[in-house]
Amino acid sequence: METRADDFYPTRLERPTKSFERQDPVVHSKGRDRADGPLSDTELAQYEDDGFLVFNNFLDPATVRQFREDLRAYEDDDRILRSEGTITEPGKQEIRSIFGIHELSDRFDRLTRDPRILAMVRQLLGSKAHIHQSRINFKPGFHGKGFDWHSDFETWHAEDGMPRMRAVSFSIALTDNTPFNGPLMLIPGSHKTFVPCVGRTPEDNYQSSLKKQDLGVPNNRDLAAMADEHGIKAPTGPAGSLIIFECNTLHASNANMSPWPRSNLFFVYNSVENQLQAPYCGNKPRPNFLGNRASTNALQAINTRRRKQAG
Repeated sequence: METRADDFYPTRLERPTKSFERQDPVVHSKGRDRADGPLSDTELAQYEDDGFLVFNNFLDPATVRQFREDLRAYEDDDRILRSEGTITEPGKQEIRSIFGIHELSDRFDRLTRDPRILAMVRQLLGSKAHIHQSRINFKPGFHGKGFDWHSDFETWHAEDGMPRMRAVSFSIALTDNTPFNGPLMLIPGSHKTFVPCVGRTPEDNYQSSLKKQDLGVPNNRDLAAMADEHGIKAPTGPAGSLIIFECNTLHASNANMSPWPRSNLFFVYNSVENQLQAPYCGNKPRPNFLGNRASTNALQAINTRRRKQAG
């Protein structure tokens, strides 16, 4: 497949290609817009350096309990289990992820429009934003499977047609994140480098990749070099904690062999100035629950019940 003229991040190539420096800012806002947001200069500098931020106790315990009750209801809902947006564990009928959750849950939809969250999004992306993707991730105790190392942007660019690195992910823990239940692992500083991946993308690749990702995974040499240079961080904290991470930050998680489940809310904001194009891998677009093309107007903040301040 020939590289398109508008492709700043060629990937899914026939042969290995060297990694290269990202061509987009990490924090897109400037001047007063950068200074007036809820994130401090120190937090913005850390985000630019590491590619992620962590805030413990972002959601209060009562709100977390409500989301956990919703989660248990989804596990018993045959309609949701049969939905195309519900991904089960490989070889099992246990739920791994439910995508498009902001369209199924009014509570989740309100959370994506939380004024404080949208203010942080605008400060990081330098514009208003819409939801590119949302989901609840389940990782049950004893046998919850892990997620391979990857850059979300690499997949969204290749398979959804996201042109530039102008998106940010928010992950809110519904259960305590401990060193033992498969917490998110991130390579600090990896967001500054784009790692092209090898391999032609099959049509409907998502049907297998969401269970176990084999394509769009950086090679071991590049991963080892980045980890040797920057290390690996696995933030832990109580239920209600928030991790914000840049779209190109390399991340993964181990299997959960502990007795304690790990579940989290996950939602991605994409700048309204970064609208999806035709997928750069040359395939048809993925379904809307994976790469939203239908509702791309800027989100409007709505008042929600009071939450503890980040910090």
